[in-house]
Amino acid sequence: MLKALRIKNFATIEDIELEFNSGFSILTGETGAGKSIVIESIRLGLGEKASSDIIRTGKSETSVETTFQIYSKISCLDNFLSEDEDILYLHRKVPYKGNGKAYINGTLVPIKKIRQLSFDFVDIYGQNDHIFLRNIDNQQDFLDNFAHTVSIRENIFQLTKSLRKLNRKINSLQAREQDRVQRIDFLKYTIKEIENAELKTAEEDNLQQERTILKNAEKINNVVEEALNISYKEESSILPNLTKLQNQIKELTPYDPEMKTIDNAVEQFMIILKEFVDHLIKFKDRQENSNEKLESIEERLSNVENLKRKYGKSIPEILSFLEKARNELNLLGASHEEMSELKKKFMATFLKYKEKAQILSNMRIKAAKELEKRIEKEISILGMKKARFEIDIKSTHPGPDNLNQLKDSGIDTVEFLLSPNPGEKPKPLRKIASGGELSRLMLALKSADKDQKKSKTLIFDEIDAGIGGKTADFVAQKLRSLSKQNQVICITHLPQIASYAPHHYRIEKIVKNNRTYTKVKKLTKNERIEEIAKLLGGSHITDTTLKNAREMLENNLSK
Repeated sequence: MLKALRIKNFATIEDIELEFNSGFSILTGETGAGKSIVIESIRLGLGEKASSDIIRTGKSETSVETTFQIYSKISCLDNFLSEDEDILYLHRKVPYKGNGKAYINGTLVPIKKIRQLSFDFVDIYGQNDHIFLRNIDNQQDFLDNFAHTVSIRENIFQLTKSLRKLNRKINSLQAREQDRVQRIDFLKYTIKEIENAELKTAEEDNLQQERTILKNAEKINNVVEEALNISYKEESSILPNLTKLQNQIKELTPYDPEMKTIDNAVEQFMIILKEFVDHLIKFKDRQENSNEKLESIEERLSNVENLKRKYGKSIPEILSFLEKARNELNLLGASHEEMSELKKKFMATFLKYKEKAQILSNMRIKAAKELEKRIEKEISILGMKKARFEIDIKSTHPGPDNLNQLKDSGIDTVEFLLSPNPGEKPKPLRKIASGGELSRLMLALKSADKDQKKSKTLIFDEIDAGIGGKTADFVAQKLRSLSKQNQVICITHLPQIASYAPHHYRIEKIVKNNRTYTKVKKLTKNERIEEIAKLLGGSHITDTTLKNAREMLENNLSK
């Protein structure tokens, strides 16, 4: 319940402080007196967007202080109210320059925090707020609040976000799929070509060296042959002569012990010479069929050179390229696996969305039937006895291939239908409902709300626009009925509504020293009679209008 309101330097208001009671309170005043300014200041105090234009001329800032008594536990207020506290103090400042500030029980908080918290204990309906009923999205929101399906709807919203994100990833991978396939083909060909070559790191140098030898095979053979002749083939060659020399040394050994050492040295030299001869013979044998070998080596070197032109300047670089190609091929293969996993995850998420959306739809259909009965009952009380109210729910079941039909709020389109007169088919509110009918429907919706047992402050700013007579009397009764559970504060220009409220405030505008001031005063009974008389007959008040005003006030307050 709003207990107190203080407004400083807001438009034509310099400094006013009001105390409010529980139940039903009315604010009246002439056009332009500042009635809506009071409501706008409350909106500001509850976190609505602000402009420096609202600051009273010549002042540096405006401020709004509101004090609420909280009757039921609200979990989001736990950080600001201790267990035994029930008074919530909100303070909002808007400077001419710089950023505004907001406080909850003296604690500085982000402005949006006040706005979020206030939804739990205050509802404000402006003179144009009933227009929200013409918007079918708002109609669906109301049904979801009535059906207590907000949490499952939020779950569906998160699922749609996930589906769109997964779909974007899949589309991105598919867009690159052709490039990926072409790249895989290239890598496979490259890997196969290099692997088939069976390259060795030092192979090129060895081939170059062998090619040089084979190209000089004739010269080398002549040299080798001559070396063999010198070393062992001819009778005068080294090896036969060394054998003879060794025999002579052995004969001298008995006469000179040192000859044994010389004999060993000659033996070692003969071993080395024999190894040299063996090497020469093998080297010579390698030169056989040199033309065929040279042709094979040239072909091999040509193959290596071809691979170097494609994949690197040397065999080590080619082998490095091969390793990178293998790694990239593995990654591209993993990309294909990723696509498969993404599609599986997408379908699993889509099926979950479909399941949750159907549950939500079923809950809406069930709640809609109950809400239809409640609204028809309420609008009947408000003077629309023959009116019919229906909630049309159309479901669309999008497939996984047409996500453009996917909605954050599920598979349903919800629309409120009304038939104001007997015999007429119910039609959409947005097409047929008048301002007065919308006002009554809004009150009916509020009265039918499942949360009506939860005490709130309900503020109405001239929602009675466009109605009068008996309908105004019905609306007044409904407002007072709402005030039994909630605090109701209403700005009105209708005497019928004003006369039903136990508490009456008059808002008036005065000019003093060339400055305009808006003042608010709580009226006594006699002052109320005079104010209601003005609402009945205008500025010209007669004894008759005063009498009618007194009778209206006394009769309606006693009901």
